[in-house]
Amino acid sequence: MTTPARTLRALLGAPDRPLVLPGAANALTARVVEDAGFDAVYVTGAGVTNTYLGMPDHGILTLDELCGHVEAICDVVALPVVVDADTGFGNALNVQRAVRRLERAGAAAIQLEDQISPKKCGHFTGKEVVSLGEMVGKVQAAVDARRDDDLLIVARTDARASEGLEVACERAAAYRDAGADVIFVEAPESADEMRYITTQVPGLHIANMVEGGRTPLLPRRTLGELGFAVALYANATMRGAVVGMREVLAHLGKHGDTREAGHLMISWEDRQALVRKPEFDRLEERYAATAERRRVR
Repeated sequence: MTTPARTLRALLGAPDRPLVLPGAANALTARVVEDAGFDAVYVTGAGVTNTYLGMPDHGILTLDELCGHVEAICDVVALPVVVDADTGFGNALNVQRAVRRLERAGAAAIQLEDQISPKKCGHFTGKEVVSLGEMVGKVQAAVDARRDDDLLIVARTDARASEGLEVACERAAAYRDAGADVIFVEAPESADEMRYITTQVPGLHIANMVEGGRTPLLPRRTLGELGFAVALYANATMRGAVVGMREVLAHLGKHGDTREAGHLMISWEDRQALVRKPEFDRLEERYAATAERRRVR
């Protein structure tokens, strides 16, 4: 049987790499990603924190809050869902619980990182990492916790900023050897550094394309030539949505109404189609008819 996790594994092994992986901070955004034709979606911890809590990416999001978002997203899209689980919400035992809960919620891949708690966005300053041994234990705990062997464990290291590129690659190799399926060396600062990572550490790699961040924004083809399996755009959708909201609000503030702002918004019909209202209407009619037949008997 084909599962989202198995589908994701096949996508990562496809010859036309890298897989372009957009982020979604909520279920509606995930529906937009699916509707746009992408093959997988990434639940961004930073994006959920920004949109749900209105706070920065400082390790504030809880496991319960993340699981609620993952469940909602997996309920409305058929795409494989990659979940950013930050540092795993504690030690190796907490990691096991997080992996089991996120897998039950529908995750096809779960990402863990080696920062100390509270963690920070990978492109912020002042990051610190836990010991190599502690993170290796977390990766092993995650691998042991999964019920489905196809569920992918993504291991991210933020050591480039504090300990240098060579140490970051050593950590990445250790996480791979501990069982991680995908490696994520965060925030390299040049194409040469990116090539060094994929050369020094064979395996599947993620390139995090952060607009305004420390890593150069490179075309998909170039990332593929550099050896990356995934081109991650974690918060492009959220940042684009904020621009749209500001444009609509500016129009409303200036004119006092939205009569001439239709071009700035999704249409009423498109909105209902996006959330599958016609499908819900058909289901409502079906079950109402069933109830009526039973009543008249």
